[in-house]
Amino acid sequence: MTEKAESFKRLRARIRKLPPLPTAVVHPCDAESLRGAIDAWRKQLIVPVLVGPEAKIRRAAADAKLSLKGLRLIATEHSHAAAEAAVALARERRVECLMKGSLHTDELMAAVVAPDGGLRTARRISHVFVLDVPAYPRPLLITDAAINIYPDLEAKRDIVQNAIDLAHALGIRRPRVAILSAVETVTSKIRSTIDAAALCKMADRGQIAGGILDGPLAFDIAISEAARRAKDVPSDVAGRPDILVVPDLEAGNMLVKQLQYLSGARCAGVVLGARVPIALTSRADSAESRMASCAIAVLLRAHLSKELRA
Repeated sequence: MTEKAESFKRLRARIRKLPPLPTAVVHPCDAESLRGAIDAWRKQLIVPVLVGPEAKIRRAAADAKLSLKGLRLIATEHSHAAAEAAVALARERRVECLMKGSLHTDELMAAVVAPDGGLRTARRISHVFVLDVPAYPRPLLITDAAINIYPDLEAKRDIVQNAIDLAHALGIRRPRVAILSAVETVTSKIRSTIDAAALCKMADRGQIAGGILDGPLAFDIAISEAARRAKDVPSDVAGRPDILVVPDLEAGNMLVKQLQYLSGARCAGVVLGARVPIALTSRADSAESRMASCAIAVLLRAHLSKELRA
């Protein structure tokens, strides 16, 4: 492993003095989701409460040779009921985080955004992937590639602000935010370029705070200083972004998976804008990714608690 690919190890080092986060693990009925929760427990990142069909959870544990001794288990009939029970635990403040297990994202999020009994706040709910890319010298945040399919300008404002807030929690004081499109000039033919320009002006007017925004930027210019120089694009962000804001979920999802499967990036994910952080990864992700997502949720919760006390 190269020095540049140590982001997740440095991340876990930052939370050694923080208490473990009481976490409802929703429907952990396969080996990887269960192992991720148990590994995070053993690393003292979380105090897991397993929520789901008891027989399936115990079978998954037996198949993976994992012990459930010392863990609390709340039995539900199926995955929908597990999502509802976990959300209820968060609303009652019996847990401070949710962690997705082996259920579909839309099953969990349906319970989170339910008008009666959900976990909505005034902020739009969005997702951020945190990637440790071997070829990139710092953690790379990509949003939103999991929740908002075709966000409008107002949704993108919250998506950007949520990502900036997460960057602050990760110790990035003034994150550089690259708003992606296919080109770096504003044109009425490509809506994402107009949204990018509007978001930058919103930041100028204080409607988005805490980061440095630039866009529209094509991916090569956003990520490569050499490309920026070659195309002579003046920017305080291009070539060294901390956050990439994608035009829509399709573009973001493909970008993240390309970095994972072609570039060997390691990936964690968290949902922001709800009453509690939600560690949310793909069902195909490893236990290591799930544990890194827990670490991010711990830092985010600590950051939010500090803001509330201020």
